[in-house]
This record gives sequence, C-alpha cells and structure tokens, in this order.
Amino acid sequence: MTLLLEKPAASVTPADKAPYWTMRRRDELAGWLMVAPQLAGIVAFVIVPLGLVVWYSLHEWNVLAGSFTFVGADNYTALADDKQLGPVLRATGLFSAGLVVLNLSLALFLAVLLNQKLRGTVVFRTLFFSPVVVTLVAWTIVWGFLLQDNGGVNAFLDLLGIDGPNWLRSGGTAMASVIVVQLFKNVGLNMVLFLAALQGVPAELYEAARIDGASAWARFRRVTVPLISPTILLTMILTIVGSLQVFAQIAVLTQGGPGNSTTVLVYYLYQQAFQFHHFGYGSALALLLFGIVLVLTVIQWRMRRRWVFHES
Repeated sequence: MTLLLEKPAASVTPADKAPYWTMRRRDELAGWLMVAPQLAGIVAFVIVPLGLVVWYSLHEWNVLAGSFTFVGADNYTALADDKQLGPVLRATGLFSAGLVVLNLSLALFLAVLLNQKLRGTVVFRTLFFSPVVVTLVAWTIVWGFLLQDNGGVNAFLDLLGIDGPNWLRSGGTAMASVIVVQLFKNVGLNMVLFLAALQGVPAELYEAARIDGASAWARFRRVTVPLISPTILLTMILTIVGSLQVFAQIAVLTQGGPGNSTTVLVYYLYQQAFQFHHFGYGSALALLLFGIVLVLTVIQWRMRRRWVFHES
C-alpha cells in the first residue's frame, strides 16, 4: 500500500507579501497632497468662519461692555421685525438687477465688436480691460470726484449746455451712479470671457447658416448664443454673486445715502456690526446674505439644463 504524503504548504515569507505602497496608493497620496493646500484654505477661510458666524448669530456680543450672551433665535426674529430691512433688500435687488443686465449686455456687445477683427481692436480691448486691474478703492475715489456737483462729469455737460444734477446726493441718480461706476470697473472681464467663447465658435457653422439664408440676427440667436451659453452661465453667476457683495463703492461714494436709497445688504450688515456694534444681528444678516447667494446660485445651476448647450 502506497502512502500518499501531502506536500507541506510553502511558508509565506515577509518578502512574498504584497507591498503596502502600491502604485494606486501612491497616486492617491499624490492627489491628496496636491489638493491639501486648497482644502486647508477652504477649512480655514470658509468652513471655520461660517461656523463662527452661525455661533455669533445665536449670541448678543457687546464688545464695549465685554458681554457675550446667548439669545437663541432672537437675532433671526429681529430680521422679521426690522423695518429697514425691506428697503435694504429692494436697494440690493435694484443694484444687482441693473448691474447684471447692463454688464452682461455691454460685455457681449463689446465682445462681438472685437470679434470682427477690425483695426484698433487691441487698443479698444485694452481701454475696456484696464479698469479691471485698477485698485477698486482708487477707481471709486476718482469717480467720486468726477460725479461731484462741480466735478468733471457736470463740467462736460455744462459745455453742452446741460445743467447736470448732484449725482451722488439725489436718490435716483445716486443708485444709477453707483451702478455705472461698478459697470465700467468690471465689464472688461466679462468682455474678455465672451471674446474667448466667440473665438471658439466654428466658422463653418456661420457659413452654413449664411448659405441657408439666415440673417445676421438669426445667426447670432441660433448659432452664437447657444454655443457660448456655458460662458453666459459662468459670467452670470460671477456677476450676480459680485453684485450682492458690493461694499467699497457704496462706502466711498454714498455711504448708503441719500437716506437709505443706496444702502445695500452688505453695507447694512457693516453698519449693524461695526458702527452700531450689534455683532449678533450682523451675523444673522451675513447668514441671510449667504442664503440669498446660495439660493440664486443653485437656481441658476439647476436651470442650466434647459438652456446651456451640451448639457443633458
């Protein structure tokens, strides 16, 4: 009888084990190291400050008296009882709507002109883009002198026989002045973005539309606008968010006046927190602003599937 002897199992040595630092783990580590600075910045400058604002909004912080009292939802209840908040929100909406419509329209119009490759387009482009790189406060101070009752704008109108108003001291013209100042400050950025999008539209599509008998307006509406719609979405989001965060222009030009006609939400927040020392209520206003920006951004992002080209 033959005895079958089982072969002993080979012993596993440490050298036969799979190494821990596989190629996949090295790639993952490299990826985390690359995004670590950005994540650290988001945590330090977005998440932590947002959490502190929520915490402060639940308290009444009197810096002068050195008190920090928990008040719960009282600051949020005060939002509903604040009679000045309604006019502030209306002024904010008026400023944002006027700036967004004028900025996007003018930027797209200028981009279309520059895309025609006419003579002098380099100078024209530099002229409209240069305000983007100018310091915001310096730009606003210069316009503050120009818009005074005896400033450069009224001096020019006087040459034409027109008696100009005191632009920054009248309720109607003050808001229009702030909108125009901000319009010419940032329209160059959107103009460059639109120009880059227009230069990416294939010329063959325009030629095919022209052969089919489409007019210039039909080519613009049926070819240009759909193909640059992702850029329109980007510039719209950036312009709306920027318009809701305007502060320096109001602080330098009008200080929220005359009356409260140019007191937008960010400037009202500043007044409550740093002028009247209502830091808890100011934090509640900051969260209100955050909620408005978040809701508007989400609405635009959800609507992109209906009108943005290449979106499913």
